[in-house]
Amino acid sequence: MINIDGARGEGGGQMLRTSLSLAASLGKPLRIKNIRQGRKKPGLMRQHLASVKAMAEICDAQVNGAFVGSQEIKFIPGNIKAGDYHFAIGTAGSSTLVFQTVLPALLLTGKPSRLILEGGTHNPMAPSFDFIQHSFLPVLEQMGAKFNAKIDRYGFYPAGGGKWTITINPPQNFQKVILENQGILLNSQAKCMASRIPGHVLIREKKQLLKRLNWPEESITLETVESPGPGNIISLQVRYSDITEVVESIGERGISAEQVADKAADELINYQSLGAPVGCYLADQLLLPLSLGAGGSFVTGPLSEHSRTNIAVIRQFMNVEINVVEIDPGRQSRVEVSV
Repeated sequence: MINIDGARGEGGGQMLRTSLSLAASLGKPLRIKNIRQGRKKPGLMRQHLASVKAMAEICDAQVNGAFVGSQEIKFIPGNIKAGDYHFAIGTAGSSTLVFQTVLPALLLTGKPSRLILEGGTHNPMAPSFDFIQHSFLPVLEQMGAKFNAKIDRYGFYPAGGGKWTITINPPQNFQKVILENQGILLNSQAKCMASRIPGHVLIREKKQLLKRLNWPEESITLETVESPGPGNIISLQVRYSDITEVVESIGERGISAEQVADKAADELINYQSLGAPVGCYLADQLLLPLSLGAGGSFVTGPLSEHSRTNIAVIRQFMNVEINVVEIDPGRQSRVEVSV
């Protein structure tokens, strides 16, 4: 039994998701206590419970403590099964985080799977569908996997109600991933997207982005989408020959269109000034697939507490060597995963 203390490190839901992924992938029983101890409302919320139930379905696990508010669960995995799955959170909780929980195990089956996911698709504090599609999945394709993802309905916080589908074709042989340079900048584009909010908001966001980024006007598009509730997001995408980074900012009540645009612009400018190919969020998300695959290395900015916590959890489950070296203090770190 692997025992994880959810109060360690940054003390959030990522410890739970990483632990579930590893327990199922490696066939190791798990007990995790103090779940989300570092959050204002500790314990399982609906989206975390959805991850537990989804992972249990994929590997026929026995689970104790799977209820909203629970701060301890026991998870005893069975065999992982590829197949067709439908996971609905029932709230605006992030469907992409549920996807990232079950993905590592499904990549190990050697057989294709198809997932239908319902819930939030563009949430604060979670990767959006766009980030998954354009930044995360292309790196996993370098490992040898193939994906086909499409969004059927957008789901913004707090209404949720989004829906998307993805087909997963696992690698027959995992390849190492080496991401140590950005390569040549091929394309920069932005999308200001909204549902059920006044049209002038998108126009103001575009105007502010043009002011901050000095991009050609045609590189910034405005898009109105159908969604059960109101929502707004700016998605900036910079495509290099070796990596695509997606930077996003979500509109909120009381925050001006200009502030939403500034937040996205600031984050992109910071990413490009560091010169590291892998952004801070992608760095965190690559640790698990590389550890379960063939390893590899990547250069990122200063490593987040989120990533350091993730590394600590992985080390509890696996005899894997993860070395982090500052190659430019305060600016760039090199992460090497040896399996």
